Amino acid sequence: MKKQRVLFDSGNELAAYAAKQINYHVMGYYPITPSTQIAEFLDQMKADGEHDISLIAAEGEHSAAGICYGASTGGGRVFNATSANGLLYALEELPVQSGTRFPMVMNVACRTVSGPLSIKGDHSDIMYTLNTGWVILFANSPQAVYDFNICALKLAERVKLPVIVAFDGFFTSHQKRRCEVFEEDSDVQAFVGKYDAPYSALDLAHPVSIGSYMNEPDIINNKFQLHLAMEQAREAIPEIFAEYEKLSGRAYCRTESYLADDAEVLLFLLGSSYHTAKVAADRFRAQGKKVGVFTTNVLRPFPGGELAAICKNAKTVLVGDRQDSYGAEGGNMSLEIRAALQRAGVSARVLSRVYGLGGLDFYVEDAERMIESCYDAKAPAFDYLGSYPGEQVDNQQYFAPITEEAASPGLTTCVFEDGKAVVRGGRVNETTAMPKRLAPGHGACPGCGIPVNVNLLLRGIEGNVVLLFQTGCGMVVTTAYPKTSFRVPYVHNLFQNGAATLAGLVEMCRQRQKRGELPEGEITFVMVSGDGGMDIGMGSAIGTALRNNHLILFEYDNGGYMNTGYQLSYSTPMGAKSSTSHVGPNQYGKNFFHKDTPMIMAATNIPYVATVAECNPADFLKKAAKAKAYAAEHGMAYLKALSACPLNWGDKPNTERRVIQAGVDCCYFPLYEIERGITKITYDPEAAGKKLPAADWLGMMGRTKHLMNERYADVVQAIQNEIDHRWLRLKARNDCELL
Repeated sequence: MKKQRVLFDSGNELAAYAAKQINYHVMGYYPITPSTQIAEFLDQMKADGEHDISLIAAEGEHSAAGICYGASTGGGRVFNATSANGLLYALEELPVQSGTRFPMVMNVACRTVSGPLSIKGDHSDIMYTLNTGWVILFANSPQAVYDFNICALKLAERVKLPVIVAFDGFFTSHQKRRCEVFEEDSDVQAFVGKYDAPYSALDLAHPVSIGSYMNEPDIINNKFQLHLAMEQAREAIPEIFAEYEKLSGRAYCRTESYLADDAEVLLFLLGSSYHTAKVAADRFRAQGKKVGVFTTNVLRPFPGGELAAICKNAKTVLVGDRQDSYGAEGGNMSLEIRAALQRAGVSARVLSRVYGLGGLDFYVEDAERMIESCYDAKAPAFDYLGSYPGEQVDNQQYFAPITEEAASPGLTTCVFEDGKAVVRGGRVNETTAMPKRLAPGHGACPGCGIPVNVNLLLRGIEGNVVLLFQTGCGMVVTTAYPKTSFRVPYVHNLFQNGAATLAGLVEMCRQRQKRGELPEGEITFVMVSGDGGMDIGMGSAIGTALRNNHLILFEYDNGGYMNTGYQLSYSTPMGAKSSTSHVGPNQYGKNFFHKDTPMIMAATNIPYVATVAECNPADFLKKAAKAKAYAAEHGMAYLKALSACPLNWGDKPNTERRVIQAGVDCCYFPLYEIERGITKITYDPEAAGKKLPAADWLGMMGRTKHLMNERYADVVQAIQNEIDHRWLRLKARNDCELL
């Protein structure tokens, strides 16, 4: 045994710690709750100089999986972590990696797959991966997360397959436990050994083609080889577990059981619930009832024979599934255990219960209810535990709908004259008469710019409005079920697909009006995005822009993935610290410049692009009115606002207006519009004698205040140079196109 030390850490921390000790070459990742902490912890350790892993922040999980696959073809060691819809977004890439036989390790902190959106833990995500050709280990404790991460890499490289280490999101991932880790990183590295890839895209002396096109019978042979590799993994797992026991003193098997040898009633639960159920089994044993519990540490290859052997003496087996395979009368564990018992000739009655969805807590009393049902001869073979009929939900309408008449006071109008939009009215004080489509009752943090910006936008848009919000803080704080803050129709879809979703709704409106199914009349369709939504959602947005669908895309740019705890996004300022761009001896914060989204959107040639800021409300309202007019007459309009986030910017709510103004005055966020290709600066801080150096703005926020240290003078200068370059280019466009 090698020397170890005790930590009091969570599963996420221990996954990161194992990765640090292995010192992978590359990690491609994208933040998603509850797995994000793994990348955060690794970034902190990177800033402190504890490892040399290249941490690459992708713009979405699909690209993160692509980064990992590409890196793995280069013959090195690769790591990733994700959850829920992020896993599903990456799902297409998983068979690519297993089918071409490149090893890597990915942690999955299991979480509910939406919709409706829920960020809590269940197993509805991991079950989608069962047919992807990945080995899947399932850790039921933080200690197992650490141990399985070390074993997983050795296994992956032995059988040439990628491996998932899965565990319960928010339970195993976040709950801290006393754990042991190896004191020396070198002991972990010696255990996993040196990896010599049999072939590599970087071996120029022996060039190979990876991922060739295949027809039959080659493709069936490829899949047969994948099957054989999985069978090899079946044999290798206990061997590697045995090797690891000698190193660590901790023994693992493919399956685990408790009081199962003579049990007449057995309860199967996957993950952390297994430990809760053991307490329930003890209580029934105290009553003289032969009750046991069992679980599996391996989902693929599935240890059906071993699980069936555990059940050989049981009269009733109840399988708890933290997900449902809808229409199959049981989740995936129920289906697989039933099949395993049938193959083994075990005649026990099998009951299936779906429980704990959306992170619903699982208590000892819930396990007792499951066990008690096993003694009821009339108990249904399949049921949900803890559900309630939908008819009991209060679906009352909290707000009276805003009529077109009420939303059309005639305060702001926009007409086209000589091909250009001309706004009349729109005085700031007058537009307060516009009814608020977003009600004051929401859960945003004090000083949050989202409701400020959304309400300013909608004050400039008269008439009927339909809103779509991508996932993000703006969505989460306004729609906590069963209540809503919206007084107009509202739709939510995920980060990566908001623009396409709204485009579909716009086209349905047009078709139904054309067919006489809806009354004629103008509706302004507005998509609201932020919290990094124009990273993962950029492809959908560009596709919608190229089609020139009649809608407004409004981005509140708060400079990070705020709804997941402030990780860097592509719009985060260079040098800013975040939970994935820490400051330390080896790192000064985010190390690349912010994305110029308005110019990207302008390159699609949509008719109207503009930037807005709450510190210039009259300019904001006029541009909102123009966006409405262009969306109605000519196609897509895009507006971007600099949006405050005091919690993560590290400033105070009562100073945000000044911070936003400074961001505008230093030209980090210049105010301009591009109308049918013609650029016009709508506020020139130089002409007004208000232009500031970038350092004045950076020094106002805790996220960038460290840059005021002379040590980072070159970083501040690089930021200033980039801002000046973009500002000069913008002025050149303004001067040139006005000629």
